[in-house]
Amino acid sequence: MDNKYYVRKVNYYETDRMGIVHHSNHIRYFEEARINFMNKIGCDVMELENKGVIIPNVDAYAKYIKPIRFDDDIYIEVKLVKFNGALMEYNYTIRFCSDDTIAATGHTAHCFVGEDFKPITIRKKYPDFGNRLISVLTKE
Repeated sequence: MDNKYYVRKVNYYETDRMGIVHHSNHIRYFEEARINFMNKIGCDVMELENKGVIIPNVDAYAKYIKPIRFDDDIYIEVKLVKFNGALMEYNYTIRFCSDDTIAATGHTAHCFVGEDFKPITIRKKYPDFGNRLISVLTKE
């Protein structure tokens, strides 16, 4: 699988009393996949944080289609669908590895701020990171 896919196995502690993944974990899966995606394309999140760049989540949405259960193997497809230098937006699709059935879809939006929490334009401050993000932008 290429950069836009993140594979994981569901842990027992991520499930609820009904034996399915608790809804809050889908957002965590999106975050894991997004950070993995950014790191793979050369936008190391820890490196950005060490440079004083913070990437807060400003919006998140998940649509639950089919229950995910303990020990399921899933993969999350990540697509960067908007990037203007100050804001980036991602779409996600969670699928079962066994048959590619869609379990959930989602969307997150993130901005870039400095340690003072004032907005910054990553393309101006660190053009190399901005250019890497532009290179993987998907039009939907």
